Order: sequence, then C-alpha cells, then structure tokens
Amino acid sequence: MHVGIDVSPLRQTGAGTARYLNGLLPHLERLVDVDRLAWGGTRKAATLARDAWWYPLALPRRARGLDVLHCPSFRGPVRSPLPLVVTVHDLAILRHPEAFNRWTRAYSRALVPRVVRAAQRVIAVSEFTKRELVDLLGVREERIRVIPNGVGEPFVAEGARAEGEYVLAVGTLEPRKNLPRLARAAVAAGVELRIAGARGWGDVDVEVGAGMRFLGFVPDDELARLYRGAQCVAYPSLYEGFGIPVLEALACGAPVVTSAGTAMAEVADGAAVLVDPADVDAIAAGIRDAIGRRDELAALGPERARSFSWRASAEATAGVYRELT
Repeated sequence: MHVGIDVSPLRQTGAGTARYLNGLLPHLERLVDVDRLAWGGTRKAATLARDAWWYPLALPRRARGLDVLHCPSFRGPVRSPLPLVVTVHDLAILRHPEAFNRWTRAYSRALVPRVVRAAQRVIAVSEFTKRELVDLLGVREERIRVIPNGVGEPFVAEGARAEGEYVLAVGTLEPRKNLPRLARAAVAAGVELRIAGARGWGDVDVEVGAGMRFLGFVPDDELARLYRGAQCVAYPSLYEGFGIPVLEALACGAPVVTSAGTAMAEVADGAAVLVDPADVDAIAAGIRDAIGRRDELAALGPERARSFSWRASAEATAGVYRELT
C-alpha cells in the first residue's frame, strides 16, 4: 500500500499537528509505504499560499497514482482523485471562532465542512472530537474512526527532573489555553508558575514577575524534565480535542490538574484532578489538591498513559487505509 501524507504542518509549528505527525510517522512507515508530501516554508505568505493553492489544487495532483491520501488536519482538498483520510484534532475554530484570526475564521467557515465531506474516512483523536464532528458538521458515525494520540520517549516517569518547586503549564500562548486565569490561580495557591510554550496569537500574555516564569518553547528532553520535576502540571484549557500535554504529564508521573467535562477528562480517566476552567478559585483549589495527592497521582498517571502508544495509533491508522483499498 502506497500512502501520501501531507507533512506541511511540520514546516509551520512544533505543537499540535506536528506532534501528531512526529509521533505517528516513524511507526506508520514500518507498516505502509509513505510519501511525505509538502510545499512551502514557514512565513505567513507560504501559509496563505498553501490554503489557496496547495491544498485545493496541487496536493491532489501530487497524490495521483497513490492508494490513499491522508491529511493530518482538516486543511485538505475539497475533491480528491483517490480515497481521502482526514484527521480532525478538534473543532475549536467552529466552537470558538473568536479565538482565531480573521483569515483562519474565514477559511475554516468556508472550507472545513467541505474538506470533511470529501473524506471517505475521518479520524477523530477522541470520543469528544467524534461527538463534535457529529454535532457540528453532521458527519455520519460510520465514517468516523476514533484513534487516540500516543505518547513515548522521552515522556517516561524515570529520568532527570528540573529543580525547584513550581507548577508547570504547557501550551502555545493563545486564548483557549486559559493562561490569565491560571496565572491568577497560581498566585492564589501561593505557587510559582512556569509556562513552557511558543508565543501564539490572540494577544495572550501573562505578567511575568514574582512567582511567574515564561520559558518559551523548550525541546522535548527538557520538557520531560520539567514535567517530572513539577509539583503538578496545570492544563485548564477551555477547549481541546485531546490535550497531548495532559497525556505527556501523566506518562512522566506528574500530578495533573485539568478541565472537567472535556476531552482532557476523557484522556485522564480518573488519573487527574478535574476543575471548572472558568473559575479561578476552583483552579487554585485543584492545584493545592493535586500537590497534596502527589504520591497517589504519580502512580496513577503512568498506569493510565500505558493505554496510549504511537505504535497502536499507527496500526489503527493503517487499518483505516486498508478499509479504502
């Protein structure tokens, strides 16, 4: 089987879809022949050109002669000459359009429903995202396959730990991550907050000073050290389709505080403290609870994380391809 996979997201980001591709591809390439398809660079102009030219026109032409085309996000062609698989990580752009820039809102409103309709199979990374696909886009359940993300090296409980007493937040600085509330909760809980992640969009900023450190983007080895050394990892995001930092933190044995009633609660499945992300006092109480239950949660986290592997994700993804050939 010969599969084309759009790897353009690797040129745009180190988070989100890029983490998905970096985790999945090494295992997938042992199971099927993969053509890595990409165009353009990292600048904004290249991003716009991909949306206007690469996805609707050039990518389908480049994929001719292959057995399956897989787009790892809902940026893809609206018509494909071969079976199309699309992975949907979340539908935040439809649930919370105000959190995105004008171009992304316009593109997504017009194109996301058409791209998803063009796909013979839609991979959802969680049951939560599957429900969103059904509710927001009317996708028939029989077209959806739920294949969770995985976790692996270097995100394991054994290994070096960062020094200090701190609570860790991980994620791109953008509105959904709820960082201003988390910053206030950290002050209320009397803890140092360290934030690891690239600057994003939406004019999100936190007041760095006493009790607050912005680390910026950190490589995975350093991120694993930060997870292991944290008193707890706080991820009270307002909306996610999965929440990879929650899974990475669990795998590293870090106590986790995350949002109730979300995909993150599905991922943690009892191995984390769940809070109302809109309530600063609830987040602060959750931080104190997680720190107090550190030993208990440090044992539950790696056990839960063992349910997720990139190898299993790749095997299930290859199974989706086989359905179409």
